[in-house]
Amino acid sequence: QLQASGGGPVRAGGSLRLSCTGSARSFGAYGIAWFRQYPGLERDFVASVGWSGESTDYDDSVKGRFTISRDNAKNTVYLQMNSLKPEDTAVYYCAAGRSSAYRQQQMYDYWGQGTLVTVSS
Repeated sequence: QLQASGGGPVRAGGSLRLSCTGSARSFGAYGIAWFRQYPGLERDFVASVGWSGESTDYDDSVKGRFTISRDNAKNTVYLQMNSLKPEDTAVYYCAAGRSSAYRQQQMYDYWGQGTLVTVSS
């Protein structure tokens, strides 16, 4: 079971840190990804991290602004979001799946409930 948190309202240029916490003892074996969904659209890949934290991947739209990291001792993955833009406004979901950092949704088997990020101009 995954729990995403940390969303909320923020002004453009500001920062937020999302957290994804898992309840499984095997959390540290999973690759974790963040996706985001705009109203009426499909979920888009944002960032992913492999089981050890050494491999990461980012969508071009967030590269250089967002950082994904994990603390397996706390069963938590973080998404640090800096220099936020209004177009980052979306519901953000975390997902757990195979051990590597994948972009494809079908590689992830477990999903959190989503947390809303609202960036105002």
